[in-house]
Amino acid sequence: MCQLLGMNCNVPTDICFSFTGFRARGGATDVHSDGWGIAFFEGKGVRLFLDPKPSCSSPVAELVRQYPIHSTNVIAHIRKATQGAVGLENTHPFMRELWGRYWIFAHNGNLIDFTPELDGSFVPVGLTDSERAFCWLLQQLRGRFGATTPPTAALFDTLHELTLAIARHGEFNFLLSNGDMLFAHASTRLAYIVRQAPFTQAHLKDQDVTVDFSDVTTPNDRVAVIATLPLTDNESWTTMQAGSLWWFADGAPVESRPTIAGPVRKSNEQATPAQTE
Repeated sequence: MCQLLGMNCNVPTDICFSFTGFRARGGATDVHSDGWGIAFFEGKGVRLFLDPKPSCSSPVAELVRQYPIHSTNVIAHIRKATQGAVGLENTHPFMRELWGRYWIFAHNGNLIDFTPELDGSFVPVGLTDSERAFCWLLQQLRGRFGATTPPTAALFDTLHELTLAIARHGEFNFLLSNGDMLFAHASTRLAYIVRQAPFTQAHLKDQDVTVDFSDVTTPNDRVAVIATLPLTDNESWTTMQAGSLWWFADGAPVESRPTIAGPVRKSNEQATPAQTE
């Protein structure tokens, strides 16, 4: 299976620290060596880096690790191939345009017998179940809302409905963003942390690297980091309930909604983690 990394912030922030640990899982500290990719939103634009080589040894990954690109929404992926050969066309994240904005999508899991009818508005280039699901999601959103961008609450409602339909076919952890907000589905496992004042030190699990966030932030900064597995070993990460869809904005969760069972949680309610690390 693959692993996911996402970041959602209230101010443009670089992801160099988190990416350093995440990158190591692509063939060094873990087995996800079938390619990697990362997308940074900058206004309406997107910087997208893809490489079918293992991230731990990729020169492109080394460039990204050393390049402090500042963004409010980032999605990254390291791949362990299940459907589709190792190749650039099957490397996540995937990008498409909808409502005049780029959308970025990355998936961890395996969808069995997911062969939806596509009308040609969004067509997969590669052979992954992931890209097929992304194209179907966008097709359904365009069909539901037409040419007008819906309010985010209505978008979240519909995305929840569509996620329920796809999740019946198997494991469907995903990250999705258009640069304004980030959606995360924890089909089986995802965890997140919100970093805000007072900032402290953090130490990576996969590399002996420590950063003191108080040295590189302002008191008003807030950053949410989402990952398949926690990236640090000295912070408390919230494990997202299996079968839950989340909406992040401005560096914090706004709402979560079950895709199998459990209560809806609003941003002003106290989250109760299933476990922390």
